[in-house]
Amino acid sequence: MEGADPAYEDREEEYAAGLRAWDGLPGIPASAGALVRDAEGRILLLKPTYKKGWTIPGGVMEADGETPWQACQRELREETGLTVTAGRLAAVDTRPAKSRKAMGLRFLFDCGTVSEAQIATITLQREELSTYVFVAPAEALTMLRPAVSRRVAAVLDSDDCRYLEDGRSLPEVPTG
Repeated sequence: MEGADPAYEDREEEYAAGLRAWDGLPGIPASAGALVRDAEGRILLLKPTYKKGWTIPGGVMEADGETPWQACQRELREETGLTVTAGRLAAVDTRPAKSRKAMGLRFLFDCGTVSEAQIATITLQREELSTYVFVAPAEALTMLRPAVSRRVAAVLDSDDCRYLEDGRSLPEVPTG
């Protein structure tokens, strides 16, 4: 995570290193993200305070049995105040293991379109986010960090759920 806050990286590494299931098998960190658009088809991006770049709403699943969809809904609500009651799984992506980082699973949900009235109610989680913006998909892909950009790009023009590895489709795992 280039340019990330070292304290944040330490917390993430500590979290990942301590993951163990009740049976002692290694746990896999998982997170869920929300793809949210406005009426013009622009994508909601958030500017985190704890790392560089822009991202989509989302975050790590809670270890209390929270499902990916529940995590998506919770993170969107906590980060923006927006509530979604419907969505579709757009992608499951594996983040490869790297030195000092466990492999991770990333679930991306297409949460549809929010109205102008809903946008007017956005309230950012100030300890984690400094601002938000809705931008055209092509611009969003240039603003997002590479792995998130690849994940979002893979689902933009598809109603199929995509299996990705580091944001990339595999020819041996076709969609549709």
